[in-house]
Amino acid sequence: MTAQLTTAQIEIRDLHKAFGDLEVLKGIDMTVERGEVVCVIGPSGSGKSTLLRCVNLLEEPTSGTVVVAGSEVTDPDVDIDRVRRRIGMVFQSFNLFPHLTAMENLTIAQRRVLRRDKEEAARIARANLKRVGLSDKETAYPAQLSGGQQQRVAIARALSMDPELMLFDEPTSALDPELVGDVLAVMRSLAQEGMTMLVVTHEMSFAREVADRVVFMDGGVIVEEGPPASVVGAPEHERTRTFLARVLDPAAAPLRTEEAEEAPPGTGTVRKDG
Repeated sequence: MTAQLTTAQIEIRDLHKAFGDLEVLKGIDMTVERGEVVCVIGPSGSGKSTLLRCVNLLEEPTSGTVVVAGSEVTDPDVDIDRVRRRIGMVFQSFNLFPHLTAMENLTIAQRRVLRRDKEEAARIARANLKRVGLSDKETAYPAQLSGGQQQRVAIARALSMDPELMLFDEPTSALDPELVGDVLAVMRSLAQEGMTMLVVTHEMSFAREVADRVVFMDGGVIVEEGPPASVVGAPEHERTRTFLARVLDPAAAPLRTEEAEEAPPGTGTVRKDG
């Protein structure tokens, strides 16, 4: 395990990831500093979600180095469970236990992984449910909650593990439009509190308002990165401008049929990646 003398929470160097013959990440270099909010944007299939999943080794990189909070997760000898305790991750699909109440969803990992007693776990869970505006939903089961409420419970669950950084993989993509705002409000408050965050998102307003830095990916590489005012407000690269035109004003953007998603000859089914 490699110790790093650095203020960076995440360091990624020459990261490659392939699924069979399909190379999804083609040499990514990225650093996320402590307390920084970095939003990763780009079209479907650009490698955004795979990049995020490589950070906590949910996907094993083909090559390259990933260091999180001073521990090299790509080291074969790394204690990945210990490293993951420092990382909170929020997925598109909530991933709550359907047979457990909101309170139970927040306390189960605290008690089994962090070995907290029942009273301490409940106290921390209540504080985090209050933090996301759901103090009145302790006894509710996931099926009794809206999608936005389920996602806020998922965020509270991650926070209950006292993470040093948070990874968000398209946290609002499965939500009805009217429910998106509540989740983004929670994420804004986390950013204001100084939480280190790496966020894969299509929410351009959030990226523009909250991110310290925006990274635009396409085709498994970083095309452009910088402050939101530059990347979102005045992008340098034509590919970034085209993407933003389609996202910000889909009706006005021209149809680009040459980008139809087809599997290359001989590769079989292409893995979809956000």
